[in-house]
Amino acid sequence: MAFEVFKRQRAPSSTDPTVTIQKTGRLSLNQAAFAQLGHPKFVELLYDRDQRLIGLRKVTKSVHHGYPVRRVSVNASSWVVSGKAFLDFYDITIDATRRWITQTQGQALVVDLKQPGEKVGRDRAEGGWD
Repeated sequence: MAFEVFKRQRAPSSTDPTVTIQKTGRLSLNQAAFAQLGHPKFVELLYDRDQRLIGLRKVTKSVHHGYPVRRVSVNASSWVVSGKAFLDFYDITIDATRRWITQTQGQALVVDLKQPGEKVGRDRAEGGWD
């Protein structure tokens, strides 16, 4: 039997717009989500308590409650928004890093928290490793 060497590689990026919410409170947008929002430098965070929907909407720097959107790194194809204060304010608990395919409502990119989202990454408490 001939062995093949597995070279650790990233899974291919989704072409669907997705938002990943990390346990730390960071909201990560993939390239499709970033483009769907119009390549924002700032977004406002919205929440529909009744429907449990998170919305992100592009705003200008002059909007005082806007959050900066930062590229993860120079060559990365994802962007992050610091959402810890937002999640804490609305008592939104994220038990593990999860990814949702988003929908568009008006000018907002929407995450439906009624859906479980796809768990991503490894949790060291569950036997994961670096």
